[in-house]
Amino acid sequence: MNNKSFKRRKSDDGIPFNKLEEIKGPKIDKTITVLELLKSFKNIGFQASNTARAGEIIQLMKKENVDIYLTATSNMGSSGLREIIAQIVKNKLVKAIITTTGLIEEDIMKTSNTFKLGSFDADDSQVKKNKLNRIGNILVQDEHYCWLEDFHNAFIKKITKEKKVWSPSEYIYEIGKEISDENSILYWATKNYIPIFSPGFVDGALGDHIFFHNEITKEKLVIDTAKDLTTFYKMILNSKKTGGVFLGGGTPKHHLIGAAILRNGLDYAIYIQTGTQYDGSLSGAHPKEAVSWNKLKDEKNSAIIEAEATIVFPILAVEWLQ
Repeated sequence: MNNKSFKRRKSDDGIPFNKLEEIKGPKIDKTITVLELLKSFKNIGFQASNTARAGEIIQLMKKENVDIYLTATSNMGSSGLREIIAQIVKNKLVKAIITTTGLIEEDIMKTSNTFKLGSFDADDSQVKKNKLNRIGNILVQDEHYCWLEDFHNAFIKKITKEKKVWSPSEYIYEIGKEISDENSILYWATKNYIPIFSPGFVDGALGDHIFFHNEITKEKLVIDTAKDLTTFYKMILNSKKTGGVFLGGGTPKHHLIGAAILRNGLDYAIYIQTGTQYDGSLSGAHPKEAVSWNKLKDEKNSAIIEAEATIVFPILAVEWLQ
């Protein structure tokens, strides 16, 4: 062989190459199950291997009775992950959910209306003329938001007769009482007394409705976010072991890992994200960065899957729901 690049002398034994897992794909036939496929991911490489590691962490958390907190951005509720998350809540597999107002209002909207599959390449001027709104390749009718406003305005009038000041989690719990759809996250969260925290609660259509309500009536509605801090932080502190499953980044992601600083970090973490770490954003930050902040105790007890959540989370949910 004339290429001297591959005739290097070995000068370090730090990587035990012969003891490492072999890269090999599974045999695919009609008998293979989703769980078998997930386990085979370990030897495929790239993000498949990270997904298999996430499946292992889910099993560890279940075995050790870890309090698992799920965070999710709004678009997770826009997609069909909404129904999958609802099943996880139905089976009481999470201690709490941390999310955005968008997910809450879209969960409510879907109890009476359907979202439709469109195209990422849609002509958005045409979308607008058709009284539609586009979330990636998902389409939502203007009428759905009109229905939500009517629903929420009636709820505000009802709720303010009881009291004027509510924390977001209390408010969301009460909304769940108004829902009968068993595909709803809020329905099962209320039924199973699983709190939903939304630190940016007024950042959405629900916030718009509250603004207009408070403008036209003397019966002001006050959302007390600080009250939820007490509830959430005490919950985190009282857990023997904590784990986080993060669907996306943003405020929900930071709200959980930020609270975890109070207990020197989460014991386990699974990140599913598309953000990049190279802009210094929290959404793109990896678990090892969380270790430096005492947001995560040990990087070894974490997995990061750099992929879009609708692809990998349904597979992990099968493992979680077993």
